[in-house]
Amino acid sequence: METITIESLAGQIGKVATLRGWLQQKRGSKGLFFLVLRDGTGLVQCVVNQQNVEVNSWQNASAATQETSLVVTGKVHADERQIGGVEIQVSSIEVIQIVDDYPITPKAHGVEFLMDRRHLWLRSRRPWAVMRVRNRVIMSIHNFFQERGFLQMDAPLLTKNAVEGTSTLFEIDYFGSSAYLTQSGQLHGEVMAMAFNKIYTFGPVFRAEKSKTRRHLTEFWMIEPEMAFYDLEMNMTLAEDFLIRIASDAVSDCEEELEILERDLEALRRIQAPFPRMTYSEAVELLQSEKTRILVQERQDALQRQQSGLEKERTQNRDVYARSKEWKKRRIDAREIAINTHLDQIEEELRNLPKWWESAVNFEWGKDFGGSDETLLTWHFDRPIIVHHYPEAVKAFYMKRDPEDDRLALGMDVLAPEGFGEIIGGGQRADDLTFLEEQVRRHDLPQEAFEWYFDLRRYGTVPHSGFGLGLERTVAWVCGLEHIRETIPFPRTLGRLAP
Repeated sequence: METITIESLAGQIGKVATLRGWLQQKRGSKGLFFLVLRDGTGLVQCVVNQQNVEVNSWQNASAATQETSLVVTGKVHADERQIGGVEIQVSSIEVIQIVDDYPITPKAHGVEFLMDRRHLWLRSRRPWAVMRVRNRVIMSIHNFFQERGFLQMDAPLLTKNAVEGTSTLFEIDYFGSSAYLTQSGQLHGEVMAMAFNKIYTFGPVFRAEKSKTRRHLTEFWMIEPEMAFYDLEMNMTLAEDFLIRIASDAVSDCEEELEILERDLEALRRIQAPFPRMTYSEAVELLQSEKTRILVQERQDALQRQQSGLEKERTQNRDVYARSKEWKKRRIDAREIAINTHLDQIEEELRNLPKWWESAVNFEWGKDFGGSDETLLTWHFDRPIIVHHYPEAVKAFYMKRDPEDDRLALGMDVLAPEGFGEIIGGGQRADDLTFLEEQVRRHDLPQEAFEWYFDLRRYGTVPHSGFGLGLERTVAWVCGLEHIRETIPFPRTLGRLAP
C-alpha cells in the first residue's frame, strides 16, 4: 500500500492508510495503546486495540519507545478532538528500529542541554513548528519580490570589503592573502541593481560580534533588496508592504504552528498600513518622555501580576500531582516546564526594567539605539515603526546625507512591535563619487578594495536605495520567540559551533 503523509490525512477519511514515522508519545490502558506518530509533516494519534490487531502488531506497540521508527497501517477516522482532526484505527504495526534511552524526554531540560542535542531537539514539537514558520516566511519573501518584478541574485560570501565596519569581520587566509566572510551582500547588490534595476539577494552573512544577547547570531540569513531610482520614501513604503505581506501569509498559512507556539495571532493581524514613522530626533524625545516612564511602570505591574498567577498555578498543580493518573502527570510536567521558563523570563525583565528606564531618560542625541531603547519605543505602538534620518555617525559610510542637514543620513530602521526591535535596516545610498571617496578615507578603509564600487558612481550614477531584513529576527518576531537561537536549525553564537 502506498505510504501517505500525516498532513494529507484529512483527505483520506474512511480509507485505509499506511504511515511511516516516529513515535512521539505513548500511553495505554488495558487492551489499548494510544500512539502519537510524527512523520515531519504533522502528528496523528493512532489507536491500537488488542482485539483488532495480530499478536505481532500488539507486541510491537507494547515494545515501542519514544522515537522508535514505525510503519503504521489503519483506517482514517474524523475526530475533531484529536490532533489535526483525524485519528487512525490501527490494523497493523511494523517496527523499523526500537530506540533505547532517547535523551530528550518529556521532563524539563535546560537550554544548554537541548542545544547540545540540537540534532535531536529538532524532532520535538516546538522546533517543528518554528521551522515550518521559517519555511513559510522564506516562501513569502520570494513571492513578494518575484510578483513585483525583482530579480533574485547572489552576492559572494568571500570578499575583500568591509560593509558594516572592520571590527566584526571573520578574516580567513585566501591563498596567501586576506579575505573576509561577508557581513552583507549590499555592495554587490548595488552593482546588480545598476544592471537589472530591481534585485534582491538572499543568503548567509557573518558577524564576528562578541555578543551574547538574545538577538545575535554570528551566522544568519539576510534578504537585501536594492532598487535603482528609489529614494528614501519609496524605500520605506516597500519595507512596510514587505512586512505586511510576511505577517499576513504567516497568519493565513501557519495557524496550527503558531498555536503550538502560543503566539497571539491578533498581534500579527494588526500588522497593517500605515506604520508610524518618526525621525530619530522624535524617537529620542519619545524615549525620554513621561509616556515611556508610565509604560515601564505599567509593564512592571503587569509582570508582577503574571508572576503571582503562574506561581499560584504551579503550586496547585503540584498539590494534585501525586493523585493524578500518568497521562495527567505528563501534562502537569509539560506545563511546569512552560511555567518555569515563563517565570525565568519575567524575573529577568523585572530586573532589567529599572536599567532600561535609566538608559532611556539619560539617552544622548547622536548615539545609536540599543536593544532596550528599541524595545521601549515599540511598546508605544501595536505595529512596526519606522525611524528615519539618523545621525550620520551611527550609519554606514555609504549612506547618503540629508541635503538639508549634513549631520543626518537618509537611513531608516524598521522596529518590530512587542519589544522585538530592529528587523530591517537600510536607506538611500550615496550616489556622489567624491563623497564616497572621502568616506572611505575617513573610515580608514583600503581605497583600492572599493575601486569597483566607485565605478558605479563613475558610469551612470543614479539615486538608489535598499535595505536588509534579518530572517532569524523576523521569524523570532512572527513566532513570538524570546531567543533568536530557536529560529535557525543549527545556531552559531559566540559560544556555540556544534552540532
